[in-house]
Amino acid sequence: MLLLTIAYDSGIIDIIEDVSEMKEYFASKNILIGLSESKSENTHFLKLYCEADDINEKIINMFNIYISNILYNVVVEEYCKRDLQSFIADTYFFLKYDEMKDIKEISARSLKDEGLFMDENLVFCMNKKNAILKKIINCIEENKEINIKGFITFRMKELRKDLECIIDKIVENYMVEKEYNEFIKLLKYFVEIQESKIDEVNIIVKGNGEYLIQDENGNDILEQLFSELSEARYTGTVSVEDMLISGLITNAPQRVIIHCEENCDNKELLDTIKNVFLDRVTFCSSCKICEGIKNTLKV
Repeated sequence: MLLLTIAYDSGIIDIIEDVSEMKEYFASKNILIGLSESKSENTHFLKLYCEADDINEKIINMFNIYISNILYNVVVEEYCKRDLQSFIADTYFFLKYDEMKDIKEISARSLKDEGLFMDENLVFCMNKKNAILKKIINCIEENKEINIKGFITFRMKELRKDLECIIDKIVENYMVEKEYNEFIKLLKYFVEIQESKIDEVNIIVKGNGEYLIQDENGNDILEQLFSELSEARYTGTVSVEDMLISGLITNAPQRVIIHCEENCDNKELLDTIKNVFLDRVTFCSSCKICEGIKNTLKV
């Protein structure tokens, strides 16, 4: 049974390696995919078959998904070569040259699934990619023949919208991360110039996610840590985590020990403390304090 005919210009696009890998993939599942190739001037025609006895709807769907991923990679490659630079330059003209260069590299890698998207944007970006794949699959199912050059020429405008939504999300994430890094750099500077007011701060995360703040002798130093922030504390406009960071910055302890980090719901808090205080921070999970917390959970 003929599954699909692909026409492509061998001087611009070469998909035979990808198709060969697809054959091997199906062969590993005991499905025989055959191909025949012919050429007319610069255009190659690749016909893909499957034995009639083996064919069913599931196999056809698998085949269409695999082919759509091959064509997706072709679309992305062409977009990156022809349009990516101009889209970034026109849309994000206010960025610096180095920032545009970084975003171009990150976007190209992400669109090609190389070191994929950032965790918090993964679902959004994968949904956009799946939307592109669905459009390609619809085209395959409707025609059973696809001319890659024509497909790119006439469908790229439609697919570009989804690709550029992904890039917009990448830029958004890039700018947030850049602002965060600048914020961390500033906090590190404050810590470096501050004289330490406390030798050691133990941050103990209870089973319910609340914090106990103690010195090296087990004394509660929450009030001491927040003493210069008392006005903000009672306004209700500042979270406990923000106040904790501010208190640590203000007091610049020599050592920060975080106990039972697994109980902390706010991983960003721990990352911020770690990034600001660097080698002053240690994580503990097996001291008497930690065992006390764990035993409390068991009761």
